[in-house]
Amino acid sequence: MSPEFRKPAFEAKQPPPAAPITDNPAQRLEAMYLQIWATNMRDLPFVNSALSVEAVGFRRWQPASTDHSGAATSALTREGGATSPCERSGDWVGAVITPWFINLFVLPGGGNLWSDRRPGQRCHILFPIGPLAFIADHDPTAIVPAYQYCPLFAPPSQFASQAAARAAATAALEAMLMAPTVADPRPGSGGTSPPKPDSARRAFLRRFARP
Repeated sequence: MSPEFRKPAFEAKQPPPAAPITDNPAQRLEAMYLQIWATNMRDLPFVNSALSVEAVGFRRWQPASTDHSGAATSALTREGGATSPCERSGDWVGAVITPWFINLFVLPGGGNLWSDRRPGQRCHILFPIGPLAFIADHDPTAIVPAYQYCPLFAPPSQFASQAAARAAATAALEAMLMAPTVADPRPGSGGTSPPKPDSARRAFLRRFARP
């Protein structure tokens, strides 16, 4: 059979448009995964009992735009932080820690990162670090029905404590949202490559930027 006639055995239906989430989704994500942990995951052999469910660093974010002066700006609001009008329309980004995974998340917030996709469908979302592969999921009966996730650690067996898992999730978020440092091109500037800390952040996250 020629490739153009091949179709997957099963393809999930296109979900309805996701409603923008107006308040920080961290507590709802924690409630959803605590429920999954209690009902479906607790006795499985691959879970890491040193970890618990925690949503980390959720904030609104949208791609950089250009202001009237020509400077690049981005709408970024950390949990609990003050917002400007433009920052209230970004989509939600953050990380979730569970005993069976650590993932980056994107949720609909009215910005231009989000696009409605079939469950299981991959998409590439452009962040300052570059395009990252996310997987869509949708369950109308769930506490958080629509989200897209980028797997970081599954299972997270290498973490001996919640603090270590939180540090890794936070580092991934910072790497994802921080634009790479551009070297000064002027003669005599003394540098042709980004500083080592920036390179380390990028290398950390690029390990998970699968096609």
